[in-house]
Amino acid sequence: MSIQWKGVMPAVTTKFTADDKLDFRMFEVNLKAQLEAGVEGIILGGTLGEASTLLEEEKRELVKGTVGMVNNLVPVIMNIAEQTTRGAILAANKAEEDGAKGLMMLPPMRYKASDYETVTFFSEVAKNTSLPIMVYNNPIDYKIEVTLDMFEEILKFDNIQAVKESTRDISNVTRMINRFGDRLKILSGVDTLALESLLMGSHGWVSGLVDAFPRETVAIYKLAKAGRIDEALKIYRWFLPLLELDINSFLVQNIKLAEVATGIGTENVRAPRLPLQGAERENVLEIIAKSLASRPELPDYKNL
Repeated sequence: MSIQWKGVMPAVTTKFTADDKLDFRMFEVNLKAQLEAGVEGIILGGTLGEASTLLEEEKRELVKGTVGMVNNLVPVIMNIAEQTTRGAILAANKAEEDGAKGLMMLPPMRYKASDYETVTFFSEVAKNTSLPIMVYNNPIDYKIEVTLDMFEEILKFDNIQAVKESTRDISNVTRMINRFGDRLKILSGVDTLALESLLMGSHGWVSGLVDAFPRETVAIYKLAKAGRIDEALKIYRWFLPLLELDINSFLVQNIKLAEVATGIGTENVRAPRLPLQGAERENVLEIIAKSLASRPELPDYKNL
């Protein structure tokens, strides 16, 4: 299965049981909601997936389990976030062996690599896997920016195909299109800039709040691409208070609370994360409740 690098691709949360095991039953409930809504890929092991807390065998279970549940309906993409080049290559090889169809890949973790080191890191992984790669470009959170000149270097590898664009600079979408045309597929990686990014020409949206609101997220994408901008804007403006829950240090807890509210998740997180408490929790619950009370009626977006 080839990856088109378009549409909505959820960065899914990892579901845990109350006794801190992988909860594949609830994970499948959420996955079915995503597929029914019309997403075009499933991304595992990102920040929302609490990947830094997962054991190696759990990551492999997660990939294999998801591949089985998805049953070739959409590609399963595994995130690679490693401290060493060797570790990244091994992780990529395991993901491929376990049935993943693509990779989302961060620059080196913890060490602030130079431009040359970062280019070499991506290049070495690309040379050692046949899987297509989407570079996750998020200098705000991870302190390394993959510049256009750096993309020029790594795009020499055919399997580096896309970028999750999270610089927060909306003009970067236009810069990338001007420089690389259709060679580099662009997916918005910031929920609160997603529609803006799509209107500037992005091919897709790697979303967080889609985990709780899959139909609304896909509807915005489909309407935007169909040129029905006013309808997309109406839903997007309703969605914004929820989307802002994704640009917050408690994004995992926030989005899991939203999943509970829409019936497709649980609040269980893995320590050191803990469920929200006190005023923070009440504030998030209020945002979710207000949004549910005014949830918009959606058009027949699937047939656009």
